[in-house]
Amino acid sequence: MIFGTRKTEMPAREDALPGRPTRPHLVGDRHLVTGNPLETDGPEGFEVAVVGLGCFWGEEQTFWQLPGVWSTTVGYAGGYTPNPSYEEVCTGRTGHSEVVRVVFDPSVLSYDDLLATFWENHDPTQGMRQGNDRGSQYRSVLLTTSPEQQAKAEASRDHYQAKMSANGYGRITTEIKPLTEYYYAEDYHQQYLVRNPHGYCPLHATGVSYA
Repeated sequence: MIFGTRKTEMPAREDALPGRPTRPHLVGDRHLVTGNPLETDGPEGFEVAVVGLGCFWGEEQTFWQLPGVWSTTVGYAGGYTPNPSYEEVCTGRTGHSEVVRVVFDPSVLSYDDLLATFWENHDPTQGMRQGNDRGSQYRSVLLTTSPEQQAKAEASRDHYQAKMSANGYGRITTEIKPLTEYYYAEDYHQQYLVRNPHGYCPLHATGVSYA
């Protein structure tokens, strides 16, 4: 328990850390793999997806490897505290989840296929944890950027729930809701496994196929 708040419980909005009006840290200019800008929505016609499926270090790599992905960053979203630091998110008092922001070309990678990658690379039934990583920051979330994404995300959850149930898994706990704010994580978190090739990269996939 930290500051009297359990890290595996969502704080009430009024109990969340206050944050600050501006970002307390720097973010790099270019993606270390694709070479494209980090703080961007990409070229015209591209889409943005925001997903949380546990520790963002390894999961960012999962998405930048997909054909059609133009850029990825990691950050914090889904909670209350404006412009949080990593240390604040780790207290469980911001309400944010660790997330990956994916800029992609929908003519190459559909949102449905991106969702399949999301479901197949973690266990979405674990609530406020992913494997040994425990806390609200590790919860499973889909934060949508359009009504079309919201509808597809909800349909994909129902489809995958049937697959999970058939394989003996429980209820999916993934939050699906519109994105309100995305806060970029510190520079040293961006493309972490490029900076640290042997760094921590937990795998919690269920082995259940989305197809």
